[in-house]
Amino acid sequence: MKDFLNGRKWCADQVLPAERFDCNFVISLNTWDGSSNFSGELQVQSSRPVYNSNYMSPLLNVNDKDFDFTYTEGATLDYSDQTFTSNLASVMAFYAYVIIGMDYDSFSPLAGTQYFQAAQNVVSNAQANGAYKGWKAFDGNTNRYWLSENLNNKAYNNLRGFIYTYHRQGLDQMADNAAKGRKAIDDVLPDLSKVDRTRLGAMFPLVFFTAKSGELVSIYNKADPRERTDAINILSQVDPANGNKYQAMGKN
Repeated sequence: MKDFLNGRKWCADQVLPAERFDCNFVISLNTWDGSSNFSGELQVQSSRPVYNSNYMSPLLNVNDKDFDFTYTEGATLDYSDQTFTSNLASVMAFYAYVIIGMDYDSFSPLAGTQYFQAAQNVVSNAQANGAYKGWKAFDGNTNRYWLSENLNNKAYNNLRGFIYTYHRQGLDQMADNAAKGRKAIDDVLPDLSKVDRTRLGAMFPLVFFTAKSGELVSIYNKADPRERTDAINILSQVDPANGNKYQAMGKN
């Protein structure tokens, strides 16, 4: 899997070794038939560097519960963007494209679009095979289908735009001027209220806050009381699952 991910050129731009995308794939196997069939869960995490610092900002944190695949020891993982070859290769390719798309979105407005479209193509090819879960709308509300659907749905462009401003005009400025960077985040934080979390399969906001809630708490723990209160009110509303984290900020 490591060779498969690192040995293939996934993006159009030339990426230097020092610019490679920072990510982790953690597998928890639940069942094995003693031969070549495996079933388990896959945790995928990615991050990007913050300018003028040693800090890596989390971008993606997904727990994929539909990770079933067939693999024989020593076999080569083949992949094609045109057709389904194996579920293991397709899952790896899907998350590779999502990781790159999230990274690009954090550096330039909506720059990850072509990679989210590539991820959607992986979904379509896997649906045509039909043998594995996680690729279809009716497989559940939090799966690869819905993540791809959300990332390619213009209804979530507000969140994608927030990701750019948050990182480039916010975090990347904080090493030189913490107040200026936090002010940039303050200005766009209300945009999170525009993100529709009521839609069926609203997985993108879930993925975003799973990755970012701890970082947001860290940022606003250092803000002045008025900024912190405003942030608590907005974040508690848009991310009730982590509401206790945000409410605790006012007590620090």
